[in-house]
Amino acid sequence: MFLSLLICVFLLQTPSHIFSLNQDGLYLQKIKESLSDPDGVLSDWEDQAADPCKWNGVSCDSQGAVVSLSLPSSNLGGPFPLPRFLCSIPSLSFVSLSDNFINGTIPSDLNGCQNLTHLNVSQNLLVGNFPPSLAALPNLLVLDLSGNNFSGEVPATFATFPRLTGLSLVSNLLNGTIPSFFSNIITLKQLNLSYNPFLSGEIPSDFAKLSNLETLWLAGCNLVGRIPPNLGNLRNLINLDLSLNDLEGPIPETITSLSSIVQIELYNNSLSGKLPVGLSKLPSLRRLDASMNQLEGQIPKELCELPLESLNLYENRFTGTLPQEIARSPNLYELRLFSNMLSGSLPQDLGKNGPLLWIDVSNNRFSGEIPGSLCDKGVLEEILLIQNSFEGKLPEALAQCHSLNRARLRGNKFSGEIPAGIWGLPHMSLLELTSNSFSGPISPAISGASNLSVLLIDNNQFTGELPPALGSLEKLEEISAANNKLSGFISTAFGRLPRLSTLDLHNNDISGELPANIELWKKLSYLNLAENQISGKIPPGIGLLPVLNHLDLSNNRLSGEIPLELQNLKLNLFNLSNNLLSGKLPPLYANKNYRDSFLNNPGLCGDLPDLCSASEEEAGRARRFVWLLRAIFILAALVLLIGGGWFYWRYRNFKNGKKGGDKLKWTLTSFHKLGFSEYEIFDCLDEDNVIGSGASGKVYKVVLSNGEAVAVKKLWGSRKGEADQNNMQRRINDDGFEAEVETLGKIRHKNIVKLWCSCTTRDCKLLVYEYMPNGSLGDLLHSSKGGFLDWPTRYKIALEAAEGLSYLHHDCVPSIVHRDVKSNNILLDGEFGARVADFGVAKVCEAIGKGPKSMSVIAGSCGYIAPEYAYTLRVNEKSDIYSFGVVLLELLTGKLPVDPEFGEKDLVKWVCTTYDQKGVEHILDPKLDICFKEEMCKVLSIALLCTSPLPINRPSMRRVVNMLLELGLSNKPKAMKNDGTFSPYYYEDGSDHGSSVV
Repeated sequence: MFLSLLICVFLLQTPSHIFSLNQDGLYLQKIKESLSDPDGVLSDWEDQAADPCKWNGVSCDSQGAVVSLSLPSSNLGGPFPLPRFLCSIPSLSFVSLSDNFINGTIPSDLNGCQNLTHLNVSQNLLVGNFPPSLAALPNLLVLDLSGNNFSGEVPATFATFPRLTGLSLVSNLLNGTIPSFFSNIITLKQLNLSYNPFLSGEIPSDFAKLSNLETLWLAGCNLVGRIPPNLGNLRNLINLDLSLNDLEGPIPETITSLSSIVQIELYNNSLSGKLPVGLSKLPSLRRLDASMNQLEGQIPKELCELPLESLNLYENRFTGTLPQEIARSPNLYELRLFSNMLSGSLPQDLGKNGPLLWIDVSNNRFSGEIPGSLCDKGVLEEILLIQNSFEGKLPEALAQCHSLNRARLRGNKFSGEIPAGIWGLPHMSLLELTSNSFSGPISPAISGASNLSVLLIDNNQFTGELPPALGSLEKLEEISAANNKLSGFISTAFGRLPRLSTLDLHNNDISGELPANIELWKKLSYLNLAENQISGKIPPGIGLLPVLNHLDLSNNRLSGEIPLELQNLKLNLFNLSNNLLSGKLPPLYANKNYRDSFLNNPGLCGDLPDLCSASEEEAGRARRFVWLLRAIFILAALVLLIGGGWFYWRYRNFKNGKKGGDKLKWTLTSFHKLGFSEYEIFDCLDEDNVIGSGASGKVYKVVLSNGEAVAVKKLWGSRKGEADQNNMQRRINDDGFEAEVETLGKIRHKNIVKLWCSCTTRDCKLLVYEYMPNGSLGDLLHSSKGGFLDWPTRYKIALEAAEGLSYLHHDCVPSIVHRDVKSNNILLDGEFGARVADFGVAKVCEAIGKGPKSMSVIAGSCGYIAPEYAYTLRVNEKSDIYSFGVVLLELLTGKLPVDPEFGEKDLVKWVCTTYDQKGVEHILDPKLDICFKEEMCKVLSIALLCTSPLPINRPSMRRVVNMLLELGLSNKPKAMKNDGTFSPYYYEDGSDHGSSVV
């Protein structure tokens, strides 16, 4: 009996969860049942006898009650947890499900979660409107709903949060204007509303009432008007971001009253006037970015007295000199002032007191010498001084700057010899000295530049030979040393350059024979050795270079026969003229199309009469005289027939013109200086010249009288009496024609297809473009020629297409959304240079607002359409970025965006699934060389970022360009914002600002 009593006492004193799960655990298991968990993150939530406080993502207080549920980035899916389970956990105060795949809507009855203080469901797939009842949570301090697809207006109840300190609604699909009632939440410290398609409106001046506010982030909110002066009342404000809007007018003087401010972001607006006087009153200011505005005047001296870390004022209208005081800043690591009108010299102590990492003052009017102190702290990574008037020698101190990885000094007046140590800097990846007056030799110390990939030293006065040490640089991809005074010969050691794709040494004094092991340059696509003193025979190995498409050996002393192996090449430029070649032409080249490739080789003979010897010409002179007489009679007959036909044609047109008024009159609109007339175009629009066709018409290749070719798109409209369906097609064609002309007519960029002119009549419209010999990327990639595109070529195409799209998104004013980015709309020139084409459905952001706006119909192609565009019809730059990510996947996999092989999936889903289940080896195109696997994997990461289902997760095209350029380099954190994101510091215009590799 005593033993039984002892057992009963023990059972009464033992906690219940020893034998069964407590009530909190049961509710958590109910939540688990509603979620998908492919990675097994919640696998330990199954034990019925377990303590839930030890489960993954669960935290408890000292009494064993669940107080926190934190499962960020866990790949969880399914609907938001039901309130009857979530809110039944009485002590629960912290919930974080960020960066998952939670879908559906947020329930409207969360007001039962009375103890909830922190709710974070950012970066998910939630849709619908914000539940008004969220404001009824009495203890809520932080609410983060950013990075979803919430739509509609912000509910008015959001003005009634009793204790809220942090509110983030970033990157949703909110419309309406920015509500001023946020000013009623006087407890707010952080208000983040950026990247929503709000209606055009001004910054609510009532925000000045938020006296506790520390972060105000309104980037990309379609704001107009002026910055309210009373924002200067926010004395606790630390981070102010008003970038990527259309604000105008001056920066208010009251901004100097923000005594706690650390970071001010005003870039990419239309602000004007001068920087406000009194910025020196901001003792905590570390970062100021007012780039891409219309600011003017001089950079104030007192600005330089602040402990600045980053100063970005590029693409404005600043004049005068750079204050010398900026060199005293002890924290300055970033200085970007490119594309202004600054003059004078750089401060001589610049870099002496601060850890300067990046300096870009390109496209200004600076002069004088480079300060020798730029790298005194030993951390300088990038120096860009493109297109200024700097002079003198490079400082010897730069030879010890081992951290330097990019130096771009193109277009200045530098002179003298390059210090030997600069040639051999170990981390240098890009050294550009083009278009200066440098002299002296290339030092053998260049063997130490183990990371060098691009060497651009053309248009200088360098002498001496190309050092054999260049052959040890395995990462070297491009050598451009044209228009110098280099001598000596090309060493066979160059055959050890496995990645060399471009070698341009034209117009030097190079002598000797071509290296016999030239066939080892398997990646070489551009070889220009013209205007040198090279002798000997042409090595047959040149014909074994698989991707060579530009070969210029003209104006040398080459002799002997032309190797038959050269017939293997697929060349877009071929020039062996002005040499001493002899013998017969290879059969492939023995036709008039290649005549200009062999001129002025006295001993060369073949089937081309103009290239034969004089004696052979005399032997055929009699035969030619007989043929001349016959030709005269034939010509006379032809003239008579053609003249009669022409007279009849003119008479018929005259009669038709009388009946149809101006129907046959063409209207020519040119966008560039033309070397041809519209009549040359009309005469060649026959079926023999068709190179493509589609729903809107046909594309013709037209060879002009000057030998150049153009591509002509002919769009036909319907005529009176045709069916309504044809009339609809005509309206679509008309809209596409207008969009194409409106867009391409004003664009000037090397990676956007050039529109020469347009010609119109009442029933016919013509668009005349530059001709792309290699067609579209889609045709080339998905045809039998796909194997011809090796990885360096594909990478080059991807980079150049990205630069073209970056120009549309960031450099056009207003910006342009293409809306139909696909591989068939990326055209390739003779050197496989990429051009973005077909702007028939492009939209100018000024016409649709800076945020996404609904379109009436879906534009784009199957497999390329961003998911949010398909079901919301909302379009912005993020839609183009998704489509470009699909193009990257095409380049990596060699597969079509939609293929029966994928079943119901598209290429994006197929890649994600295959990567998870089988690994990257089953994704990459088997035609690609596996030695580039590391680079291809990095591009795959970029592609997956671009095709993220959430628009906020997709990088900007400017950032995409930068990531593509930085392949193979270590990526260091660059000026992270307070919110944990990065500002877009890299700008890909003609000056290539901020990129790490060409």
